Amino acid sequence: MTTTLCRRTDAHALARLQREHGTSLYGFLLGLTFGDRHRAEDLLQETFFRAWKHPEVLESDHASMRPWLYTVGRRLAIDARRARLVRPAEVGPDALDGHAPVADDGTEQAVTGLDVRDALRSLSPEHRAVLVQIYFRGASVCEAAQALGVPAGTVKSRTYYALRALREALPGYGPGSATGPGAACGPVRSAAA
Repeated sequence: MTTTLCRRTDAHALARLQREHGTSLYGFLLGLTFGDRHRAEDLLQETFFRAWKHPEVLESDHASMRPWLYTVGRRLAIDARRARLVRPAEVGPDALDGHAPVADDGTEQAVTGLDVRDALRSLSPEHRAVLVQIYFRGASVCEAAQALGVPAGTVKSRTYYALRALREALPGYGPGSATGPGAACGPVRSAAA
């Protein structure tokens, strides 16, 4: 005598059941899952798995298996929804990035400051004086020319060549560069742009 636990539904009977009711059952489950195709497919598969596990249902005297399949599918959908409601909400990695505390230790700015000081020291005194007036003291070209005792055209020329020399001395800090420490910040980026 074979017990129900050891018996499984015949593969041909299961294939016939899926051919006859699979499409309509999938449509029904798609409605229960509010159009979520993946969940509907999972529920459809689980419903037919239950039919496979319970051959006695196919052997019953039901006129159609559709009511049984729909009932099993609906109950599985309800159980899946309840399980999702008691679980914490799933979040992707993008949601975590916005809430992660950012340690602002100032290391990036310190490294950038050291690099800029070294690069400024490599400039000639005339070029350094122009940059100090224009970018660090915020003087206009005319004010810098007056403070340095040179014509405004000389201030413009020295500023151009000083910035060019800084770009060469700080290759990782130039506009559009994503390499080097402090590539996304620092006073040289704004000065060199």
